[in-house]
Amino acid sequence: MSAARIQLFVLFTVVTLNHPSLLAEDLHSLANAVDARYNHLRTLEAQFCEIYSGSGAARTESGTLLLKKPGRMRWDYTEPRTKLFLTDGNTAWFYVPGENQVRRMPVKQLDDLRSPLRYLLGKTKLEKEFEDLHIARNEKPANSGDTVLEGVPKDLRDRVARTLLEVTPTGYIQRIVVEEMDGSVTEFRFLQQRENVEIPDTKFRFTPPQGVEVVQGTLD
Repeated sequence: MSAARIQLFVLFTVVTLNHPSLLAEDLHSLANAVDARYNHLRTLEAQFCEIYSGSGAARTESGTLLLKKPGRMRWDYTEPRTKLFLTDGNTAWFYVPGENQVRRMPVKQLDDLRSPLRYLLGKTKLEKEFEDLHIARNEKPANSGDTVLEGVPKDLRDRVARTLLEVTPTGYIQRIVVEEMDGSVTEFRFLQQRENVEIPDTKFRFTPPQGVEVVQGTLD
């Protein structure tokens, strides 16, 4: 390649990567792809892996995630310990089988890191759900061909420093990384996503077992 062509290529690359209007257009197109992917969903089923590190501790958990409009989520943790996080649209519940307490909180007061998953139900537009949403050019995706977006969930701005969303070219969210103000990091990975599967409403109802105390408080 001639020196002139090399200079032209470098100039084109710099302009492409740094011109604000081009970056905004790429972001808008990708956000629209995510909206188009999830806004039509009635339900979503996926396997998840949750990885946490912070305050000298680290843990990895996994299980099955169920989502259903309007605003219902069910996280069934199976490894390494069975536990349940559930929202029925109005109330959120957290329960560990075998314990004598179950925690309950109104969804409107919920600041749990899993709560931003509401946008997977097509509740809002991605660009409205996050502040300062932009393409994180310096973040390497876990899967080749994906793009990493960065922003802060508006509902968690007092708790979260930044959130990374790894998105496929067709608009699937494959990975979410949440960095909190205290330096802790929680990563969610989603596998085997299945759209519009039949999920009965009973999956999102919770009745405390007999003898278990219901406690109002933080869910974690």
